[in-house]
Amino acid sequence: MTDWYIGCSGFSYKHWIGGFYPEGLPQSKWFNFYGEHFKTLELNVTFYRFPLLKTLQGWYQKSDTDFRFSVKAYRTITHFKQFHDAYDLVNQFYDVVNNGLQEKLGPVLFQMPPRFSYSEERLERIINSLNPSFKNVVEMRHPTWWRQDVYKILGEHHITFCGMSHPTLPDDMIQNTPIVYYRFHGVPELYKSPYTTDFLQKKVDEVKHHHKTKEAWFYFNNDVIVAAIDNAKETIAIAKQ
Repeated sequence: MTDWYIGCSGFSYKHWIGGFYPEGLPQSKWFNFYGEHFKTLELNVTFYRFPLLKTLQGWYQKSDTDFRFSVKAYRTITHFKQFHDAYDLVNQFYDVVNNGLQEKLGPVLFQMPPRFSYSEERLERIINSLNPSFKNVVEMRHPTWWRQDVYKILGEHHITFCGMSHPTLPDDMIQNTPIVYYRFHGVPELYKSPYTTDFLQKKVDEVKHHHKTKEAWFYFNNDVIVAAIDNAKETIAIAKQ
C-alpha cells in the first residue's frame, strides 16, 4: 500500500490571488488556506535563503498533525559549492529542518544545476555528503544522469532519484527506492502548462504498478496560471481511485 503526498512546489505566489487565494485574504493567512486543500508542501524558499528555525517552527505549529513538508536544500550546497567542502553546511541544513519540522519533515530535495553533468566523482561526492537517516532525493537537470547504474548506486545508498516532467528532460517515473518523488514543472511551457487527465492518470498508474513503493511524493511547479492547484487536486482524486 502506497502513502500518497500530493501538493504544490511553494505556496506564496501573488499571482494565485483570485485564482486560488480569495481576494482580500491577508498574505499571513495564505499558508493556512493552502493547508485546507492540501496535506503536503514542497518548501522552495529554503533554496534561496538558509532557513530560520523560528520560521520552520511557525509552519510546524500552523499545520495539521498529518501535514508533511518536503524541503529543497539551500542553493549554496547544490549550485555554488556543488557539494565541495559542504559537509558542515549540509549538516547544519539537516539540523535546522529536522529541529524545525520534526515528525512533519518528509524528503529533503537536492536539486543540481543544469550544467552539472554526470561523472563517477560527482556521484560519489553527493553520496558521501548525504546523511542516510534522512529521506534524501536528488534532482538532476542534465540528461547524462538518466542511467540505470546511477539509479542502482543511489538506491543502494537510500537516495531517491527525482523523476520529473520538464521540457528538456526525460519524464520517466524512476523508482529506485521505496520512495517515489516526482515534480511536474510544466510541458511544453516551463512553470506554466497544465497537465491533461491522461498524463496524470499515467503517472499515478506507474506508481501503483510498482508494488514496492511505500511513499509517493508528487509536487506541481506549473504555478504561473495557477494550473498547479487544479492539477494537484485532480491527481489526489485519481490516486484515491
